[in-house]
Amino acid sequence: MFNGIPGLVLSMNVSATILLALGMSMDAFAVSISKGAALHKPKFSEALRTGLIFGCIEAITPLVGWVMGMLASKLVMEWNHWIAFGLLVFLGARMLVEGVRGHTDDDAPPAQRHGFWLLATTAIATSLDAMAVGVGLAFLNVNIWFTALAIGCATFTMTTLGMMIGRFIGPLLGKRAEILGGLVLIAIGCEILYGHYYG
Repeated sequence: MFNGIPGLVLSMNVSATILLALGMSMDAFAVSISKGAALHKPKFSEALRTGLIFGCIEAITPLVGWVMGMLASKLVMEWNHWIAFGLLVFLGARMLVEGVRGHTDDDAPPAQRHGFWLLATTAIATSLDAMAVGVGLAFLNVNIWFTALAIGCATFTMTTLGMMIGRFIGPLLGKRAEILGGLVLIAIGCEILYGHYYG
């Protein structure tokens, strides 16, 4: 997604690593706002849980990409954008359907938390760009463990913050929050695909 970032990693000093980590966490931040808004006043513990799931997955994916790069695999570079697009559109459509159904079922109790597998799948979809960056890092003299840890920590922080922002946005949007969240996921998926071909 962030096509300007691979050029950044040519000189991986601390400041470049921090910028890379923040760049990799932006998708998760946007998604977490919609996830927080879709819940009924999520607790801080739920925000931490979501941040931990996203952060761990975002830290693992560049390591996976790095191993693929070491093995000279081009598969992730050729297909990661399509996989991310498909997952995000699927998850977004699912949220849209649930949001529309919610308008017709006023007695349904509001959700208090998201399921683990839903969060994990969303995290994987938003972290595939980090996997692609990991492939590029395999050909550079970088500390992949430090870089992956930085990406994971940045994603944990931004996702937790996004969930808490969503907590305050949710009551303002009401039942439209889940519909908006679905549109955000679909938009991010389309942006990933557009960025790959035209960015």
